[in-house]
Amino acid sequence: MDAWLLPRSRIGELMSALRARGYDVIGPTLREGAITYDSVESDTDLPVGLTDEQAPGRYRIVERDDRALFGFAVGPTSFKRQFHVPEERLYRVHREGKSLRFTPEPLAPRKLALLGARGCDLAALRIQDRVFEGDRFHDERYAARRSDVIVVAVHCGSPSASCFCTSMGTGPRADGPWDLALTELTTGEHRFIVETGSAIGVTLVRELGLAAASVIDRVHAAKVPIVAAGRITRRLESVGLPEKLARDLDHPRYAEVAQRCLACTNCTQVCPTCFCNTIEDFTELDGTGAERRRRWDSCFTPDSSYIHGGPVRPSTRARYRQWITHKLSTWHQQFGSSGCVGCGRCITWCPTGIDITEEAAHIASARKPEKAS
Repeated sequence: MDAWLLPRSRIGELMSALRARGYDVIGPTLREGAITYDSVESDTDLPVGLTDEQAPGRYRIVERDDRALFGFAVGPTSFKRQFHVPEERLYRVHREGKSLRFTPEPLAPRKLALLGARGCDLAALRIQDRVFEGDRFHDERYAARRSDVIVVAVHCGSPSASCFCTSMGTGPRADGPWDLALTELTTGEHRFIVETGSAIGVTLVRELGLAAASVIDRVHAAKVPIVAAGRITRRLESVGLPEKLARDLDHPRYAEVAQRCLACTNCTQVCPTCFCNTIEDFTELDGTGAERRRRWDSCFTPDSSYIHGGPVRPSTRARYRQWITHKLSTWHQQFGSSGCVGCGRCITWCPTGIDITEEAAHIASARKPEKAS
């Protein structure tokens, strides 16, 4: 594959080229002690020289020994929130005499350029696309937001201790589709090796007038995700996992996890594939109008499974079982793949450090036969 050289000093030119085309650049930036995805105006907004230390229930920002722009793993947010937004108004209702007038909420989607997208987050977007733009259900609002997007991926070179993308086949190298893919090299001259994956990607490279990357630089770039993969030690044995989880829904491990789980919903809020949402109606006090809103929900809340008479899953044990079996087992039946991309966010941001890979291994293992009394 052809590759081009983008000096570190010109990364701002790439961002300017994207904005000149009318795209709002969404990239990594430091917010409230974490690296999150948000609007970025220039390369000075990027997390220069910062990385993240992650472990179960732990996240810290620390300085690197170099000035890398993408020298971190993933933060608490993903690109999901740009398309499956946390909260939105769907329509308003106004009383006009004896009639009601329904006014759908106007939708003016932005043109978005996703800068620094990792393989796990791109895999998550592909999963979200199947959920919201599948054959059985088509969400017009989601589809409109996804209609004009440029993806500038980054092949990951800095996985965290929570990552297990190699088990899920989602990284560290970012699979397409992407328009451009960058590999950051910080030894010697700070530079990026650029690959193109679409016509718009080729056009951007030509507009920037980038020179071809040297053979040596291409070799160094190819090694980055390979070396990163070797540093990932967390594993999830996914072969046969859906069947193993489905065979023992009464495994005692669920009760043990429930003793530690706070049902705080952190895992579902940071997950790049979770899509649970709820619909809420708000009525004006004088009865002249109302509005309907949609917002993120979680299978860990009692109301998520509430029907007439009470919740279907009243206990934390039942809710955790629903979450992990859906994510790793029944998701395959619904959407043809696992619902997990191995980003490790649910591990890092769980206040009590519950590890999905550890719990899945316990539950999937055959139970020891009980001793005869």
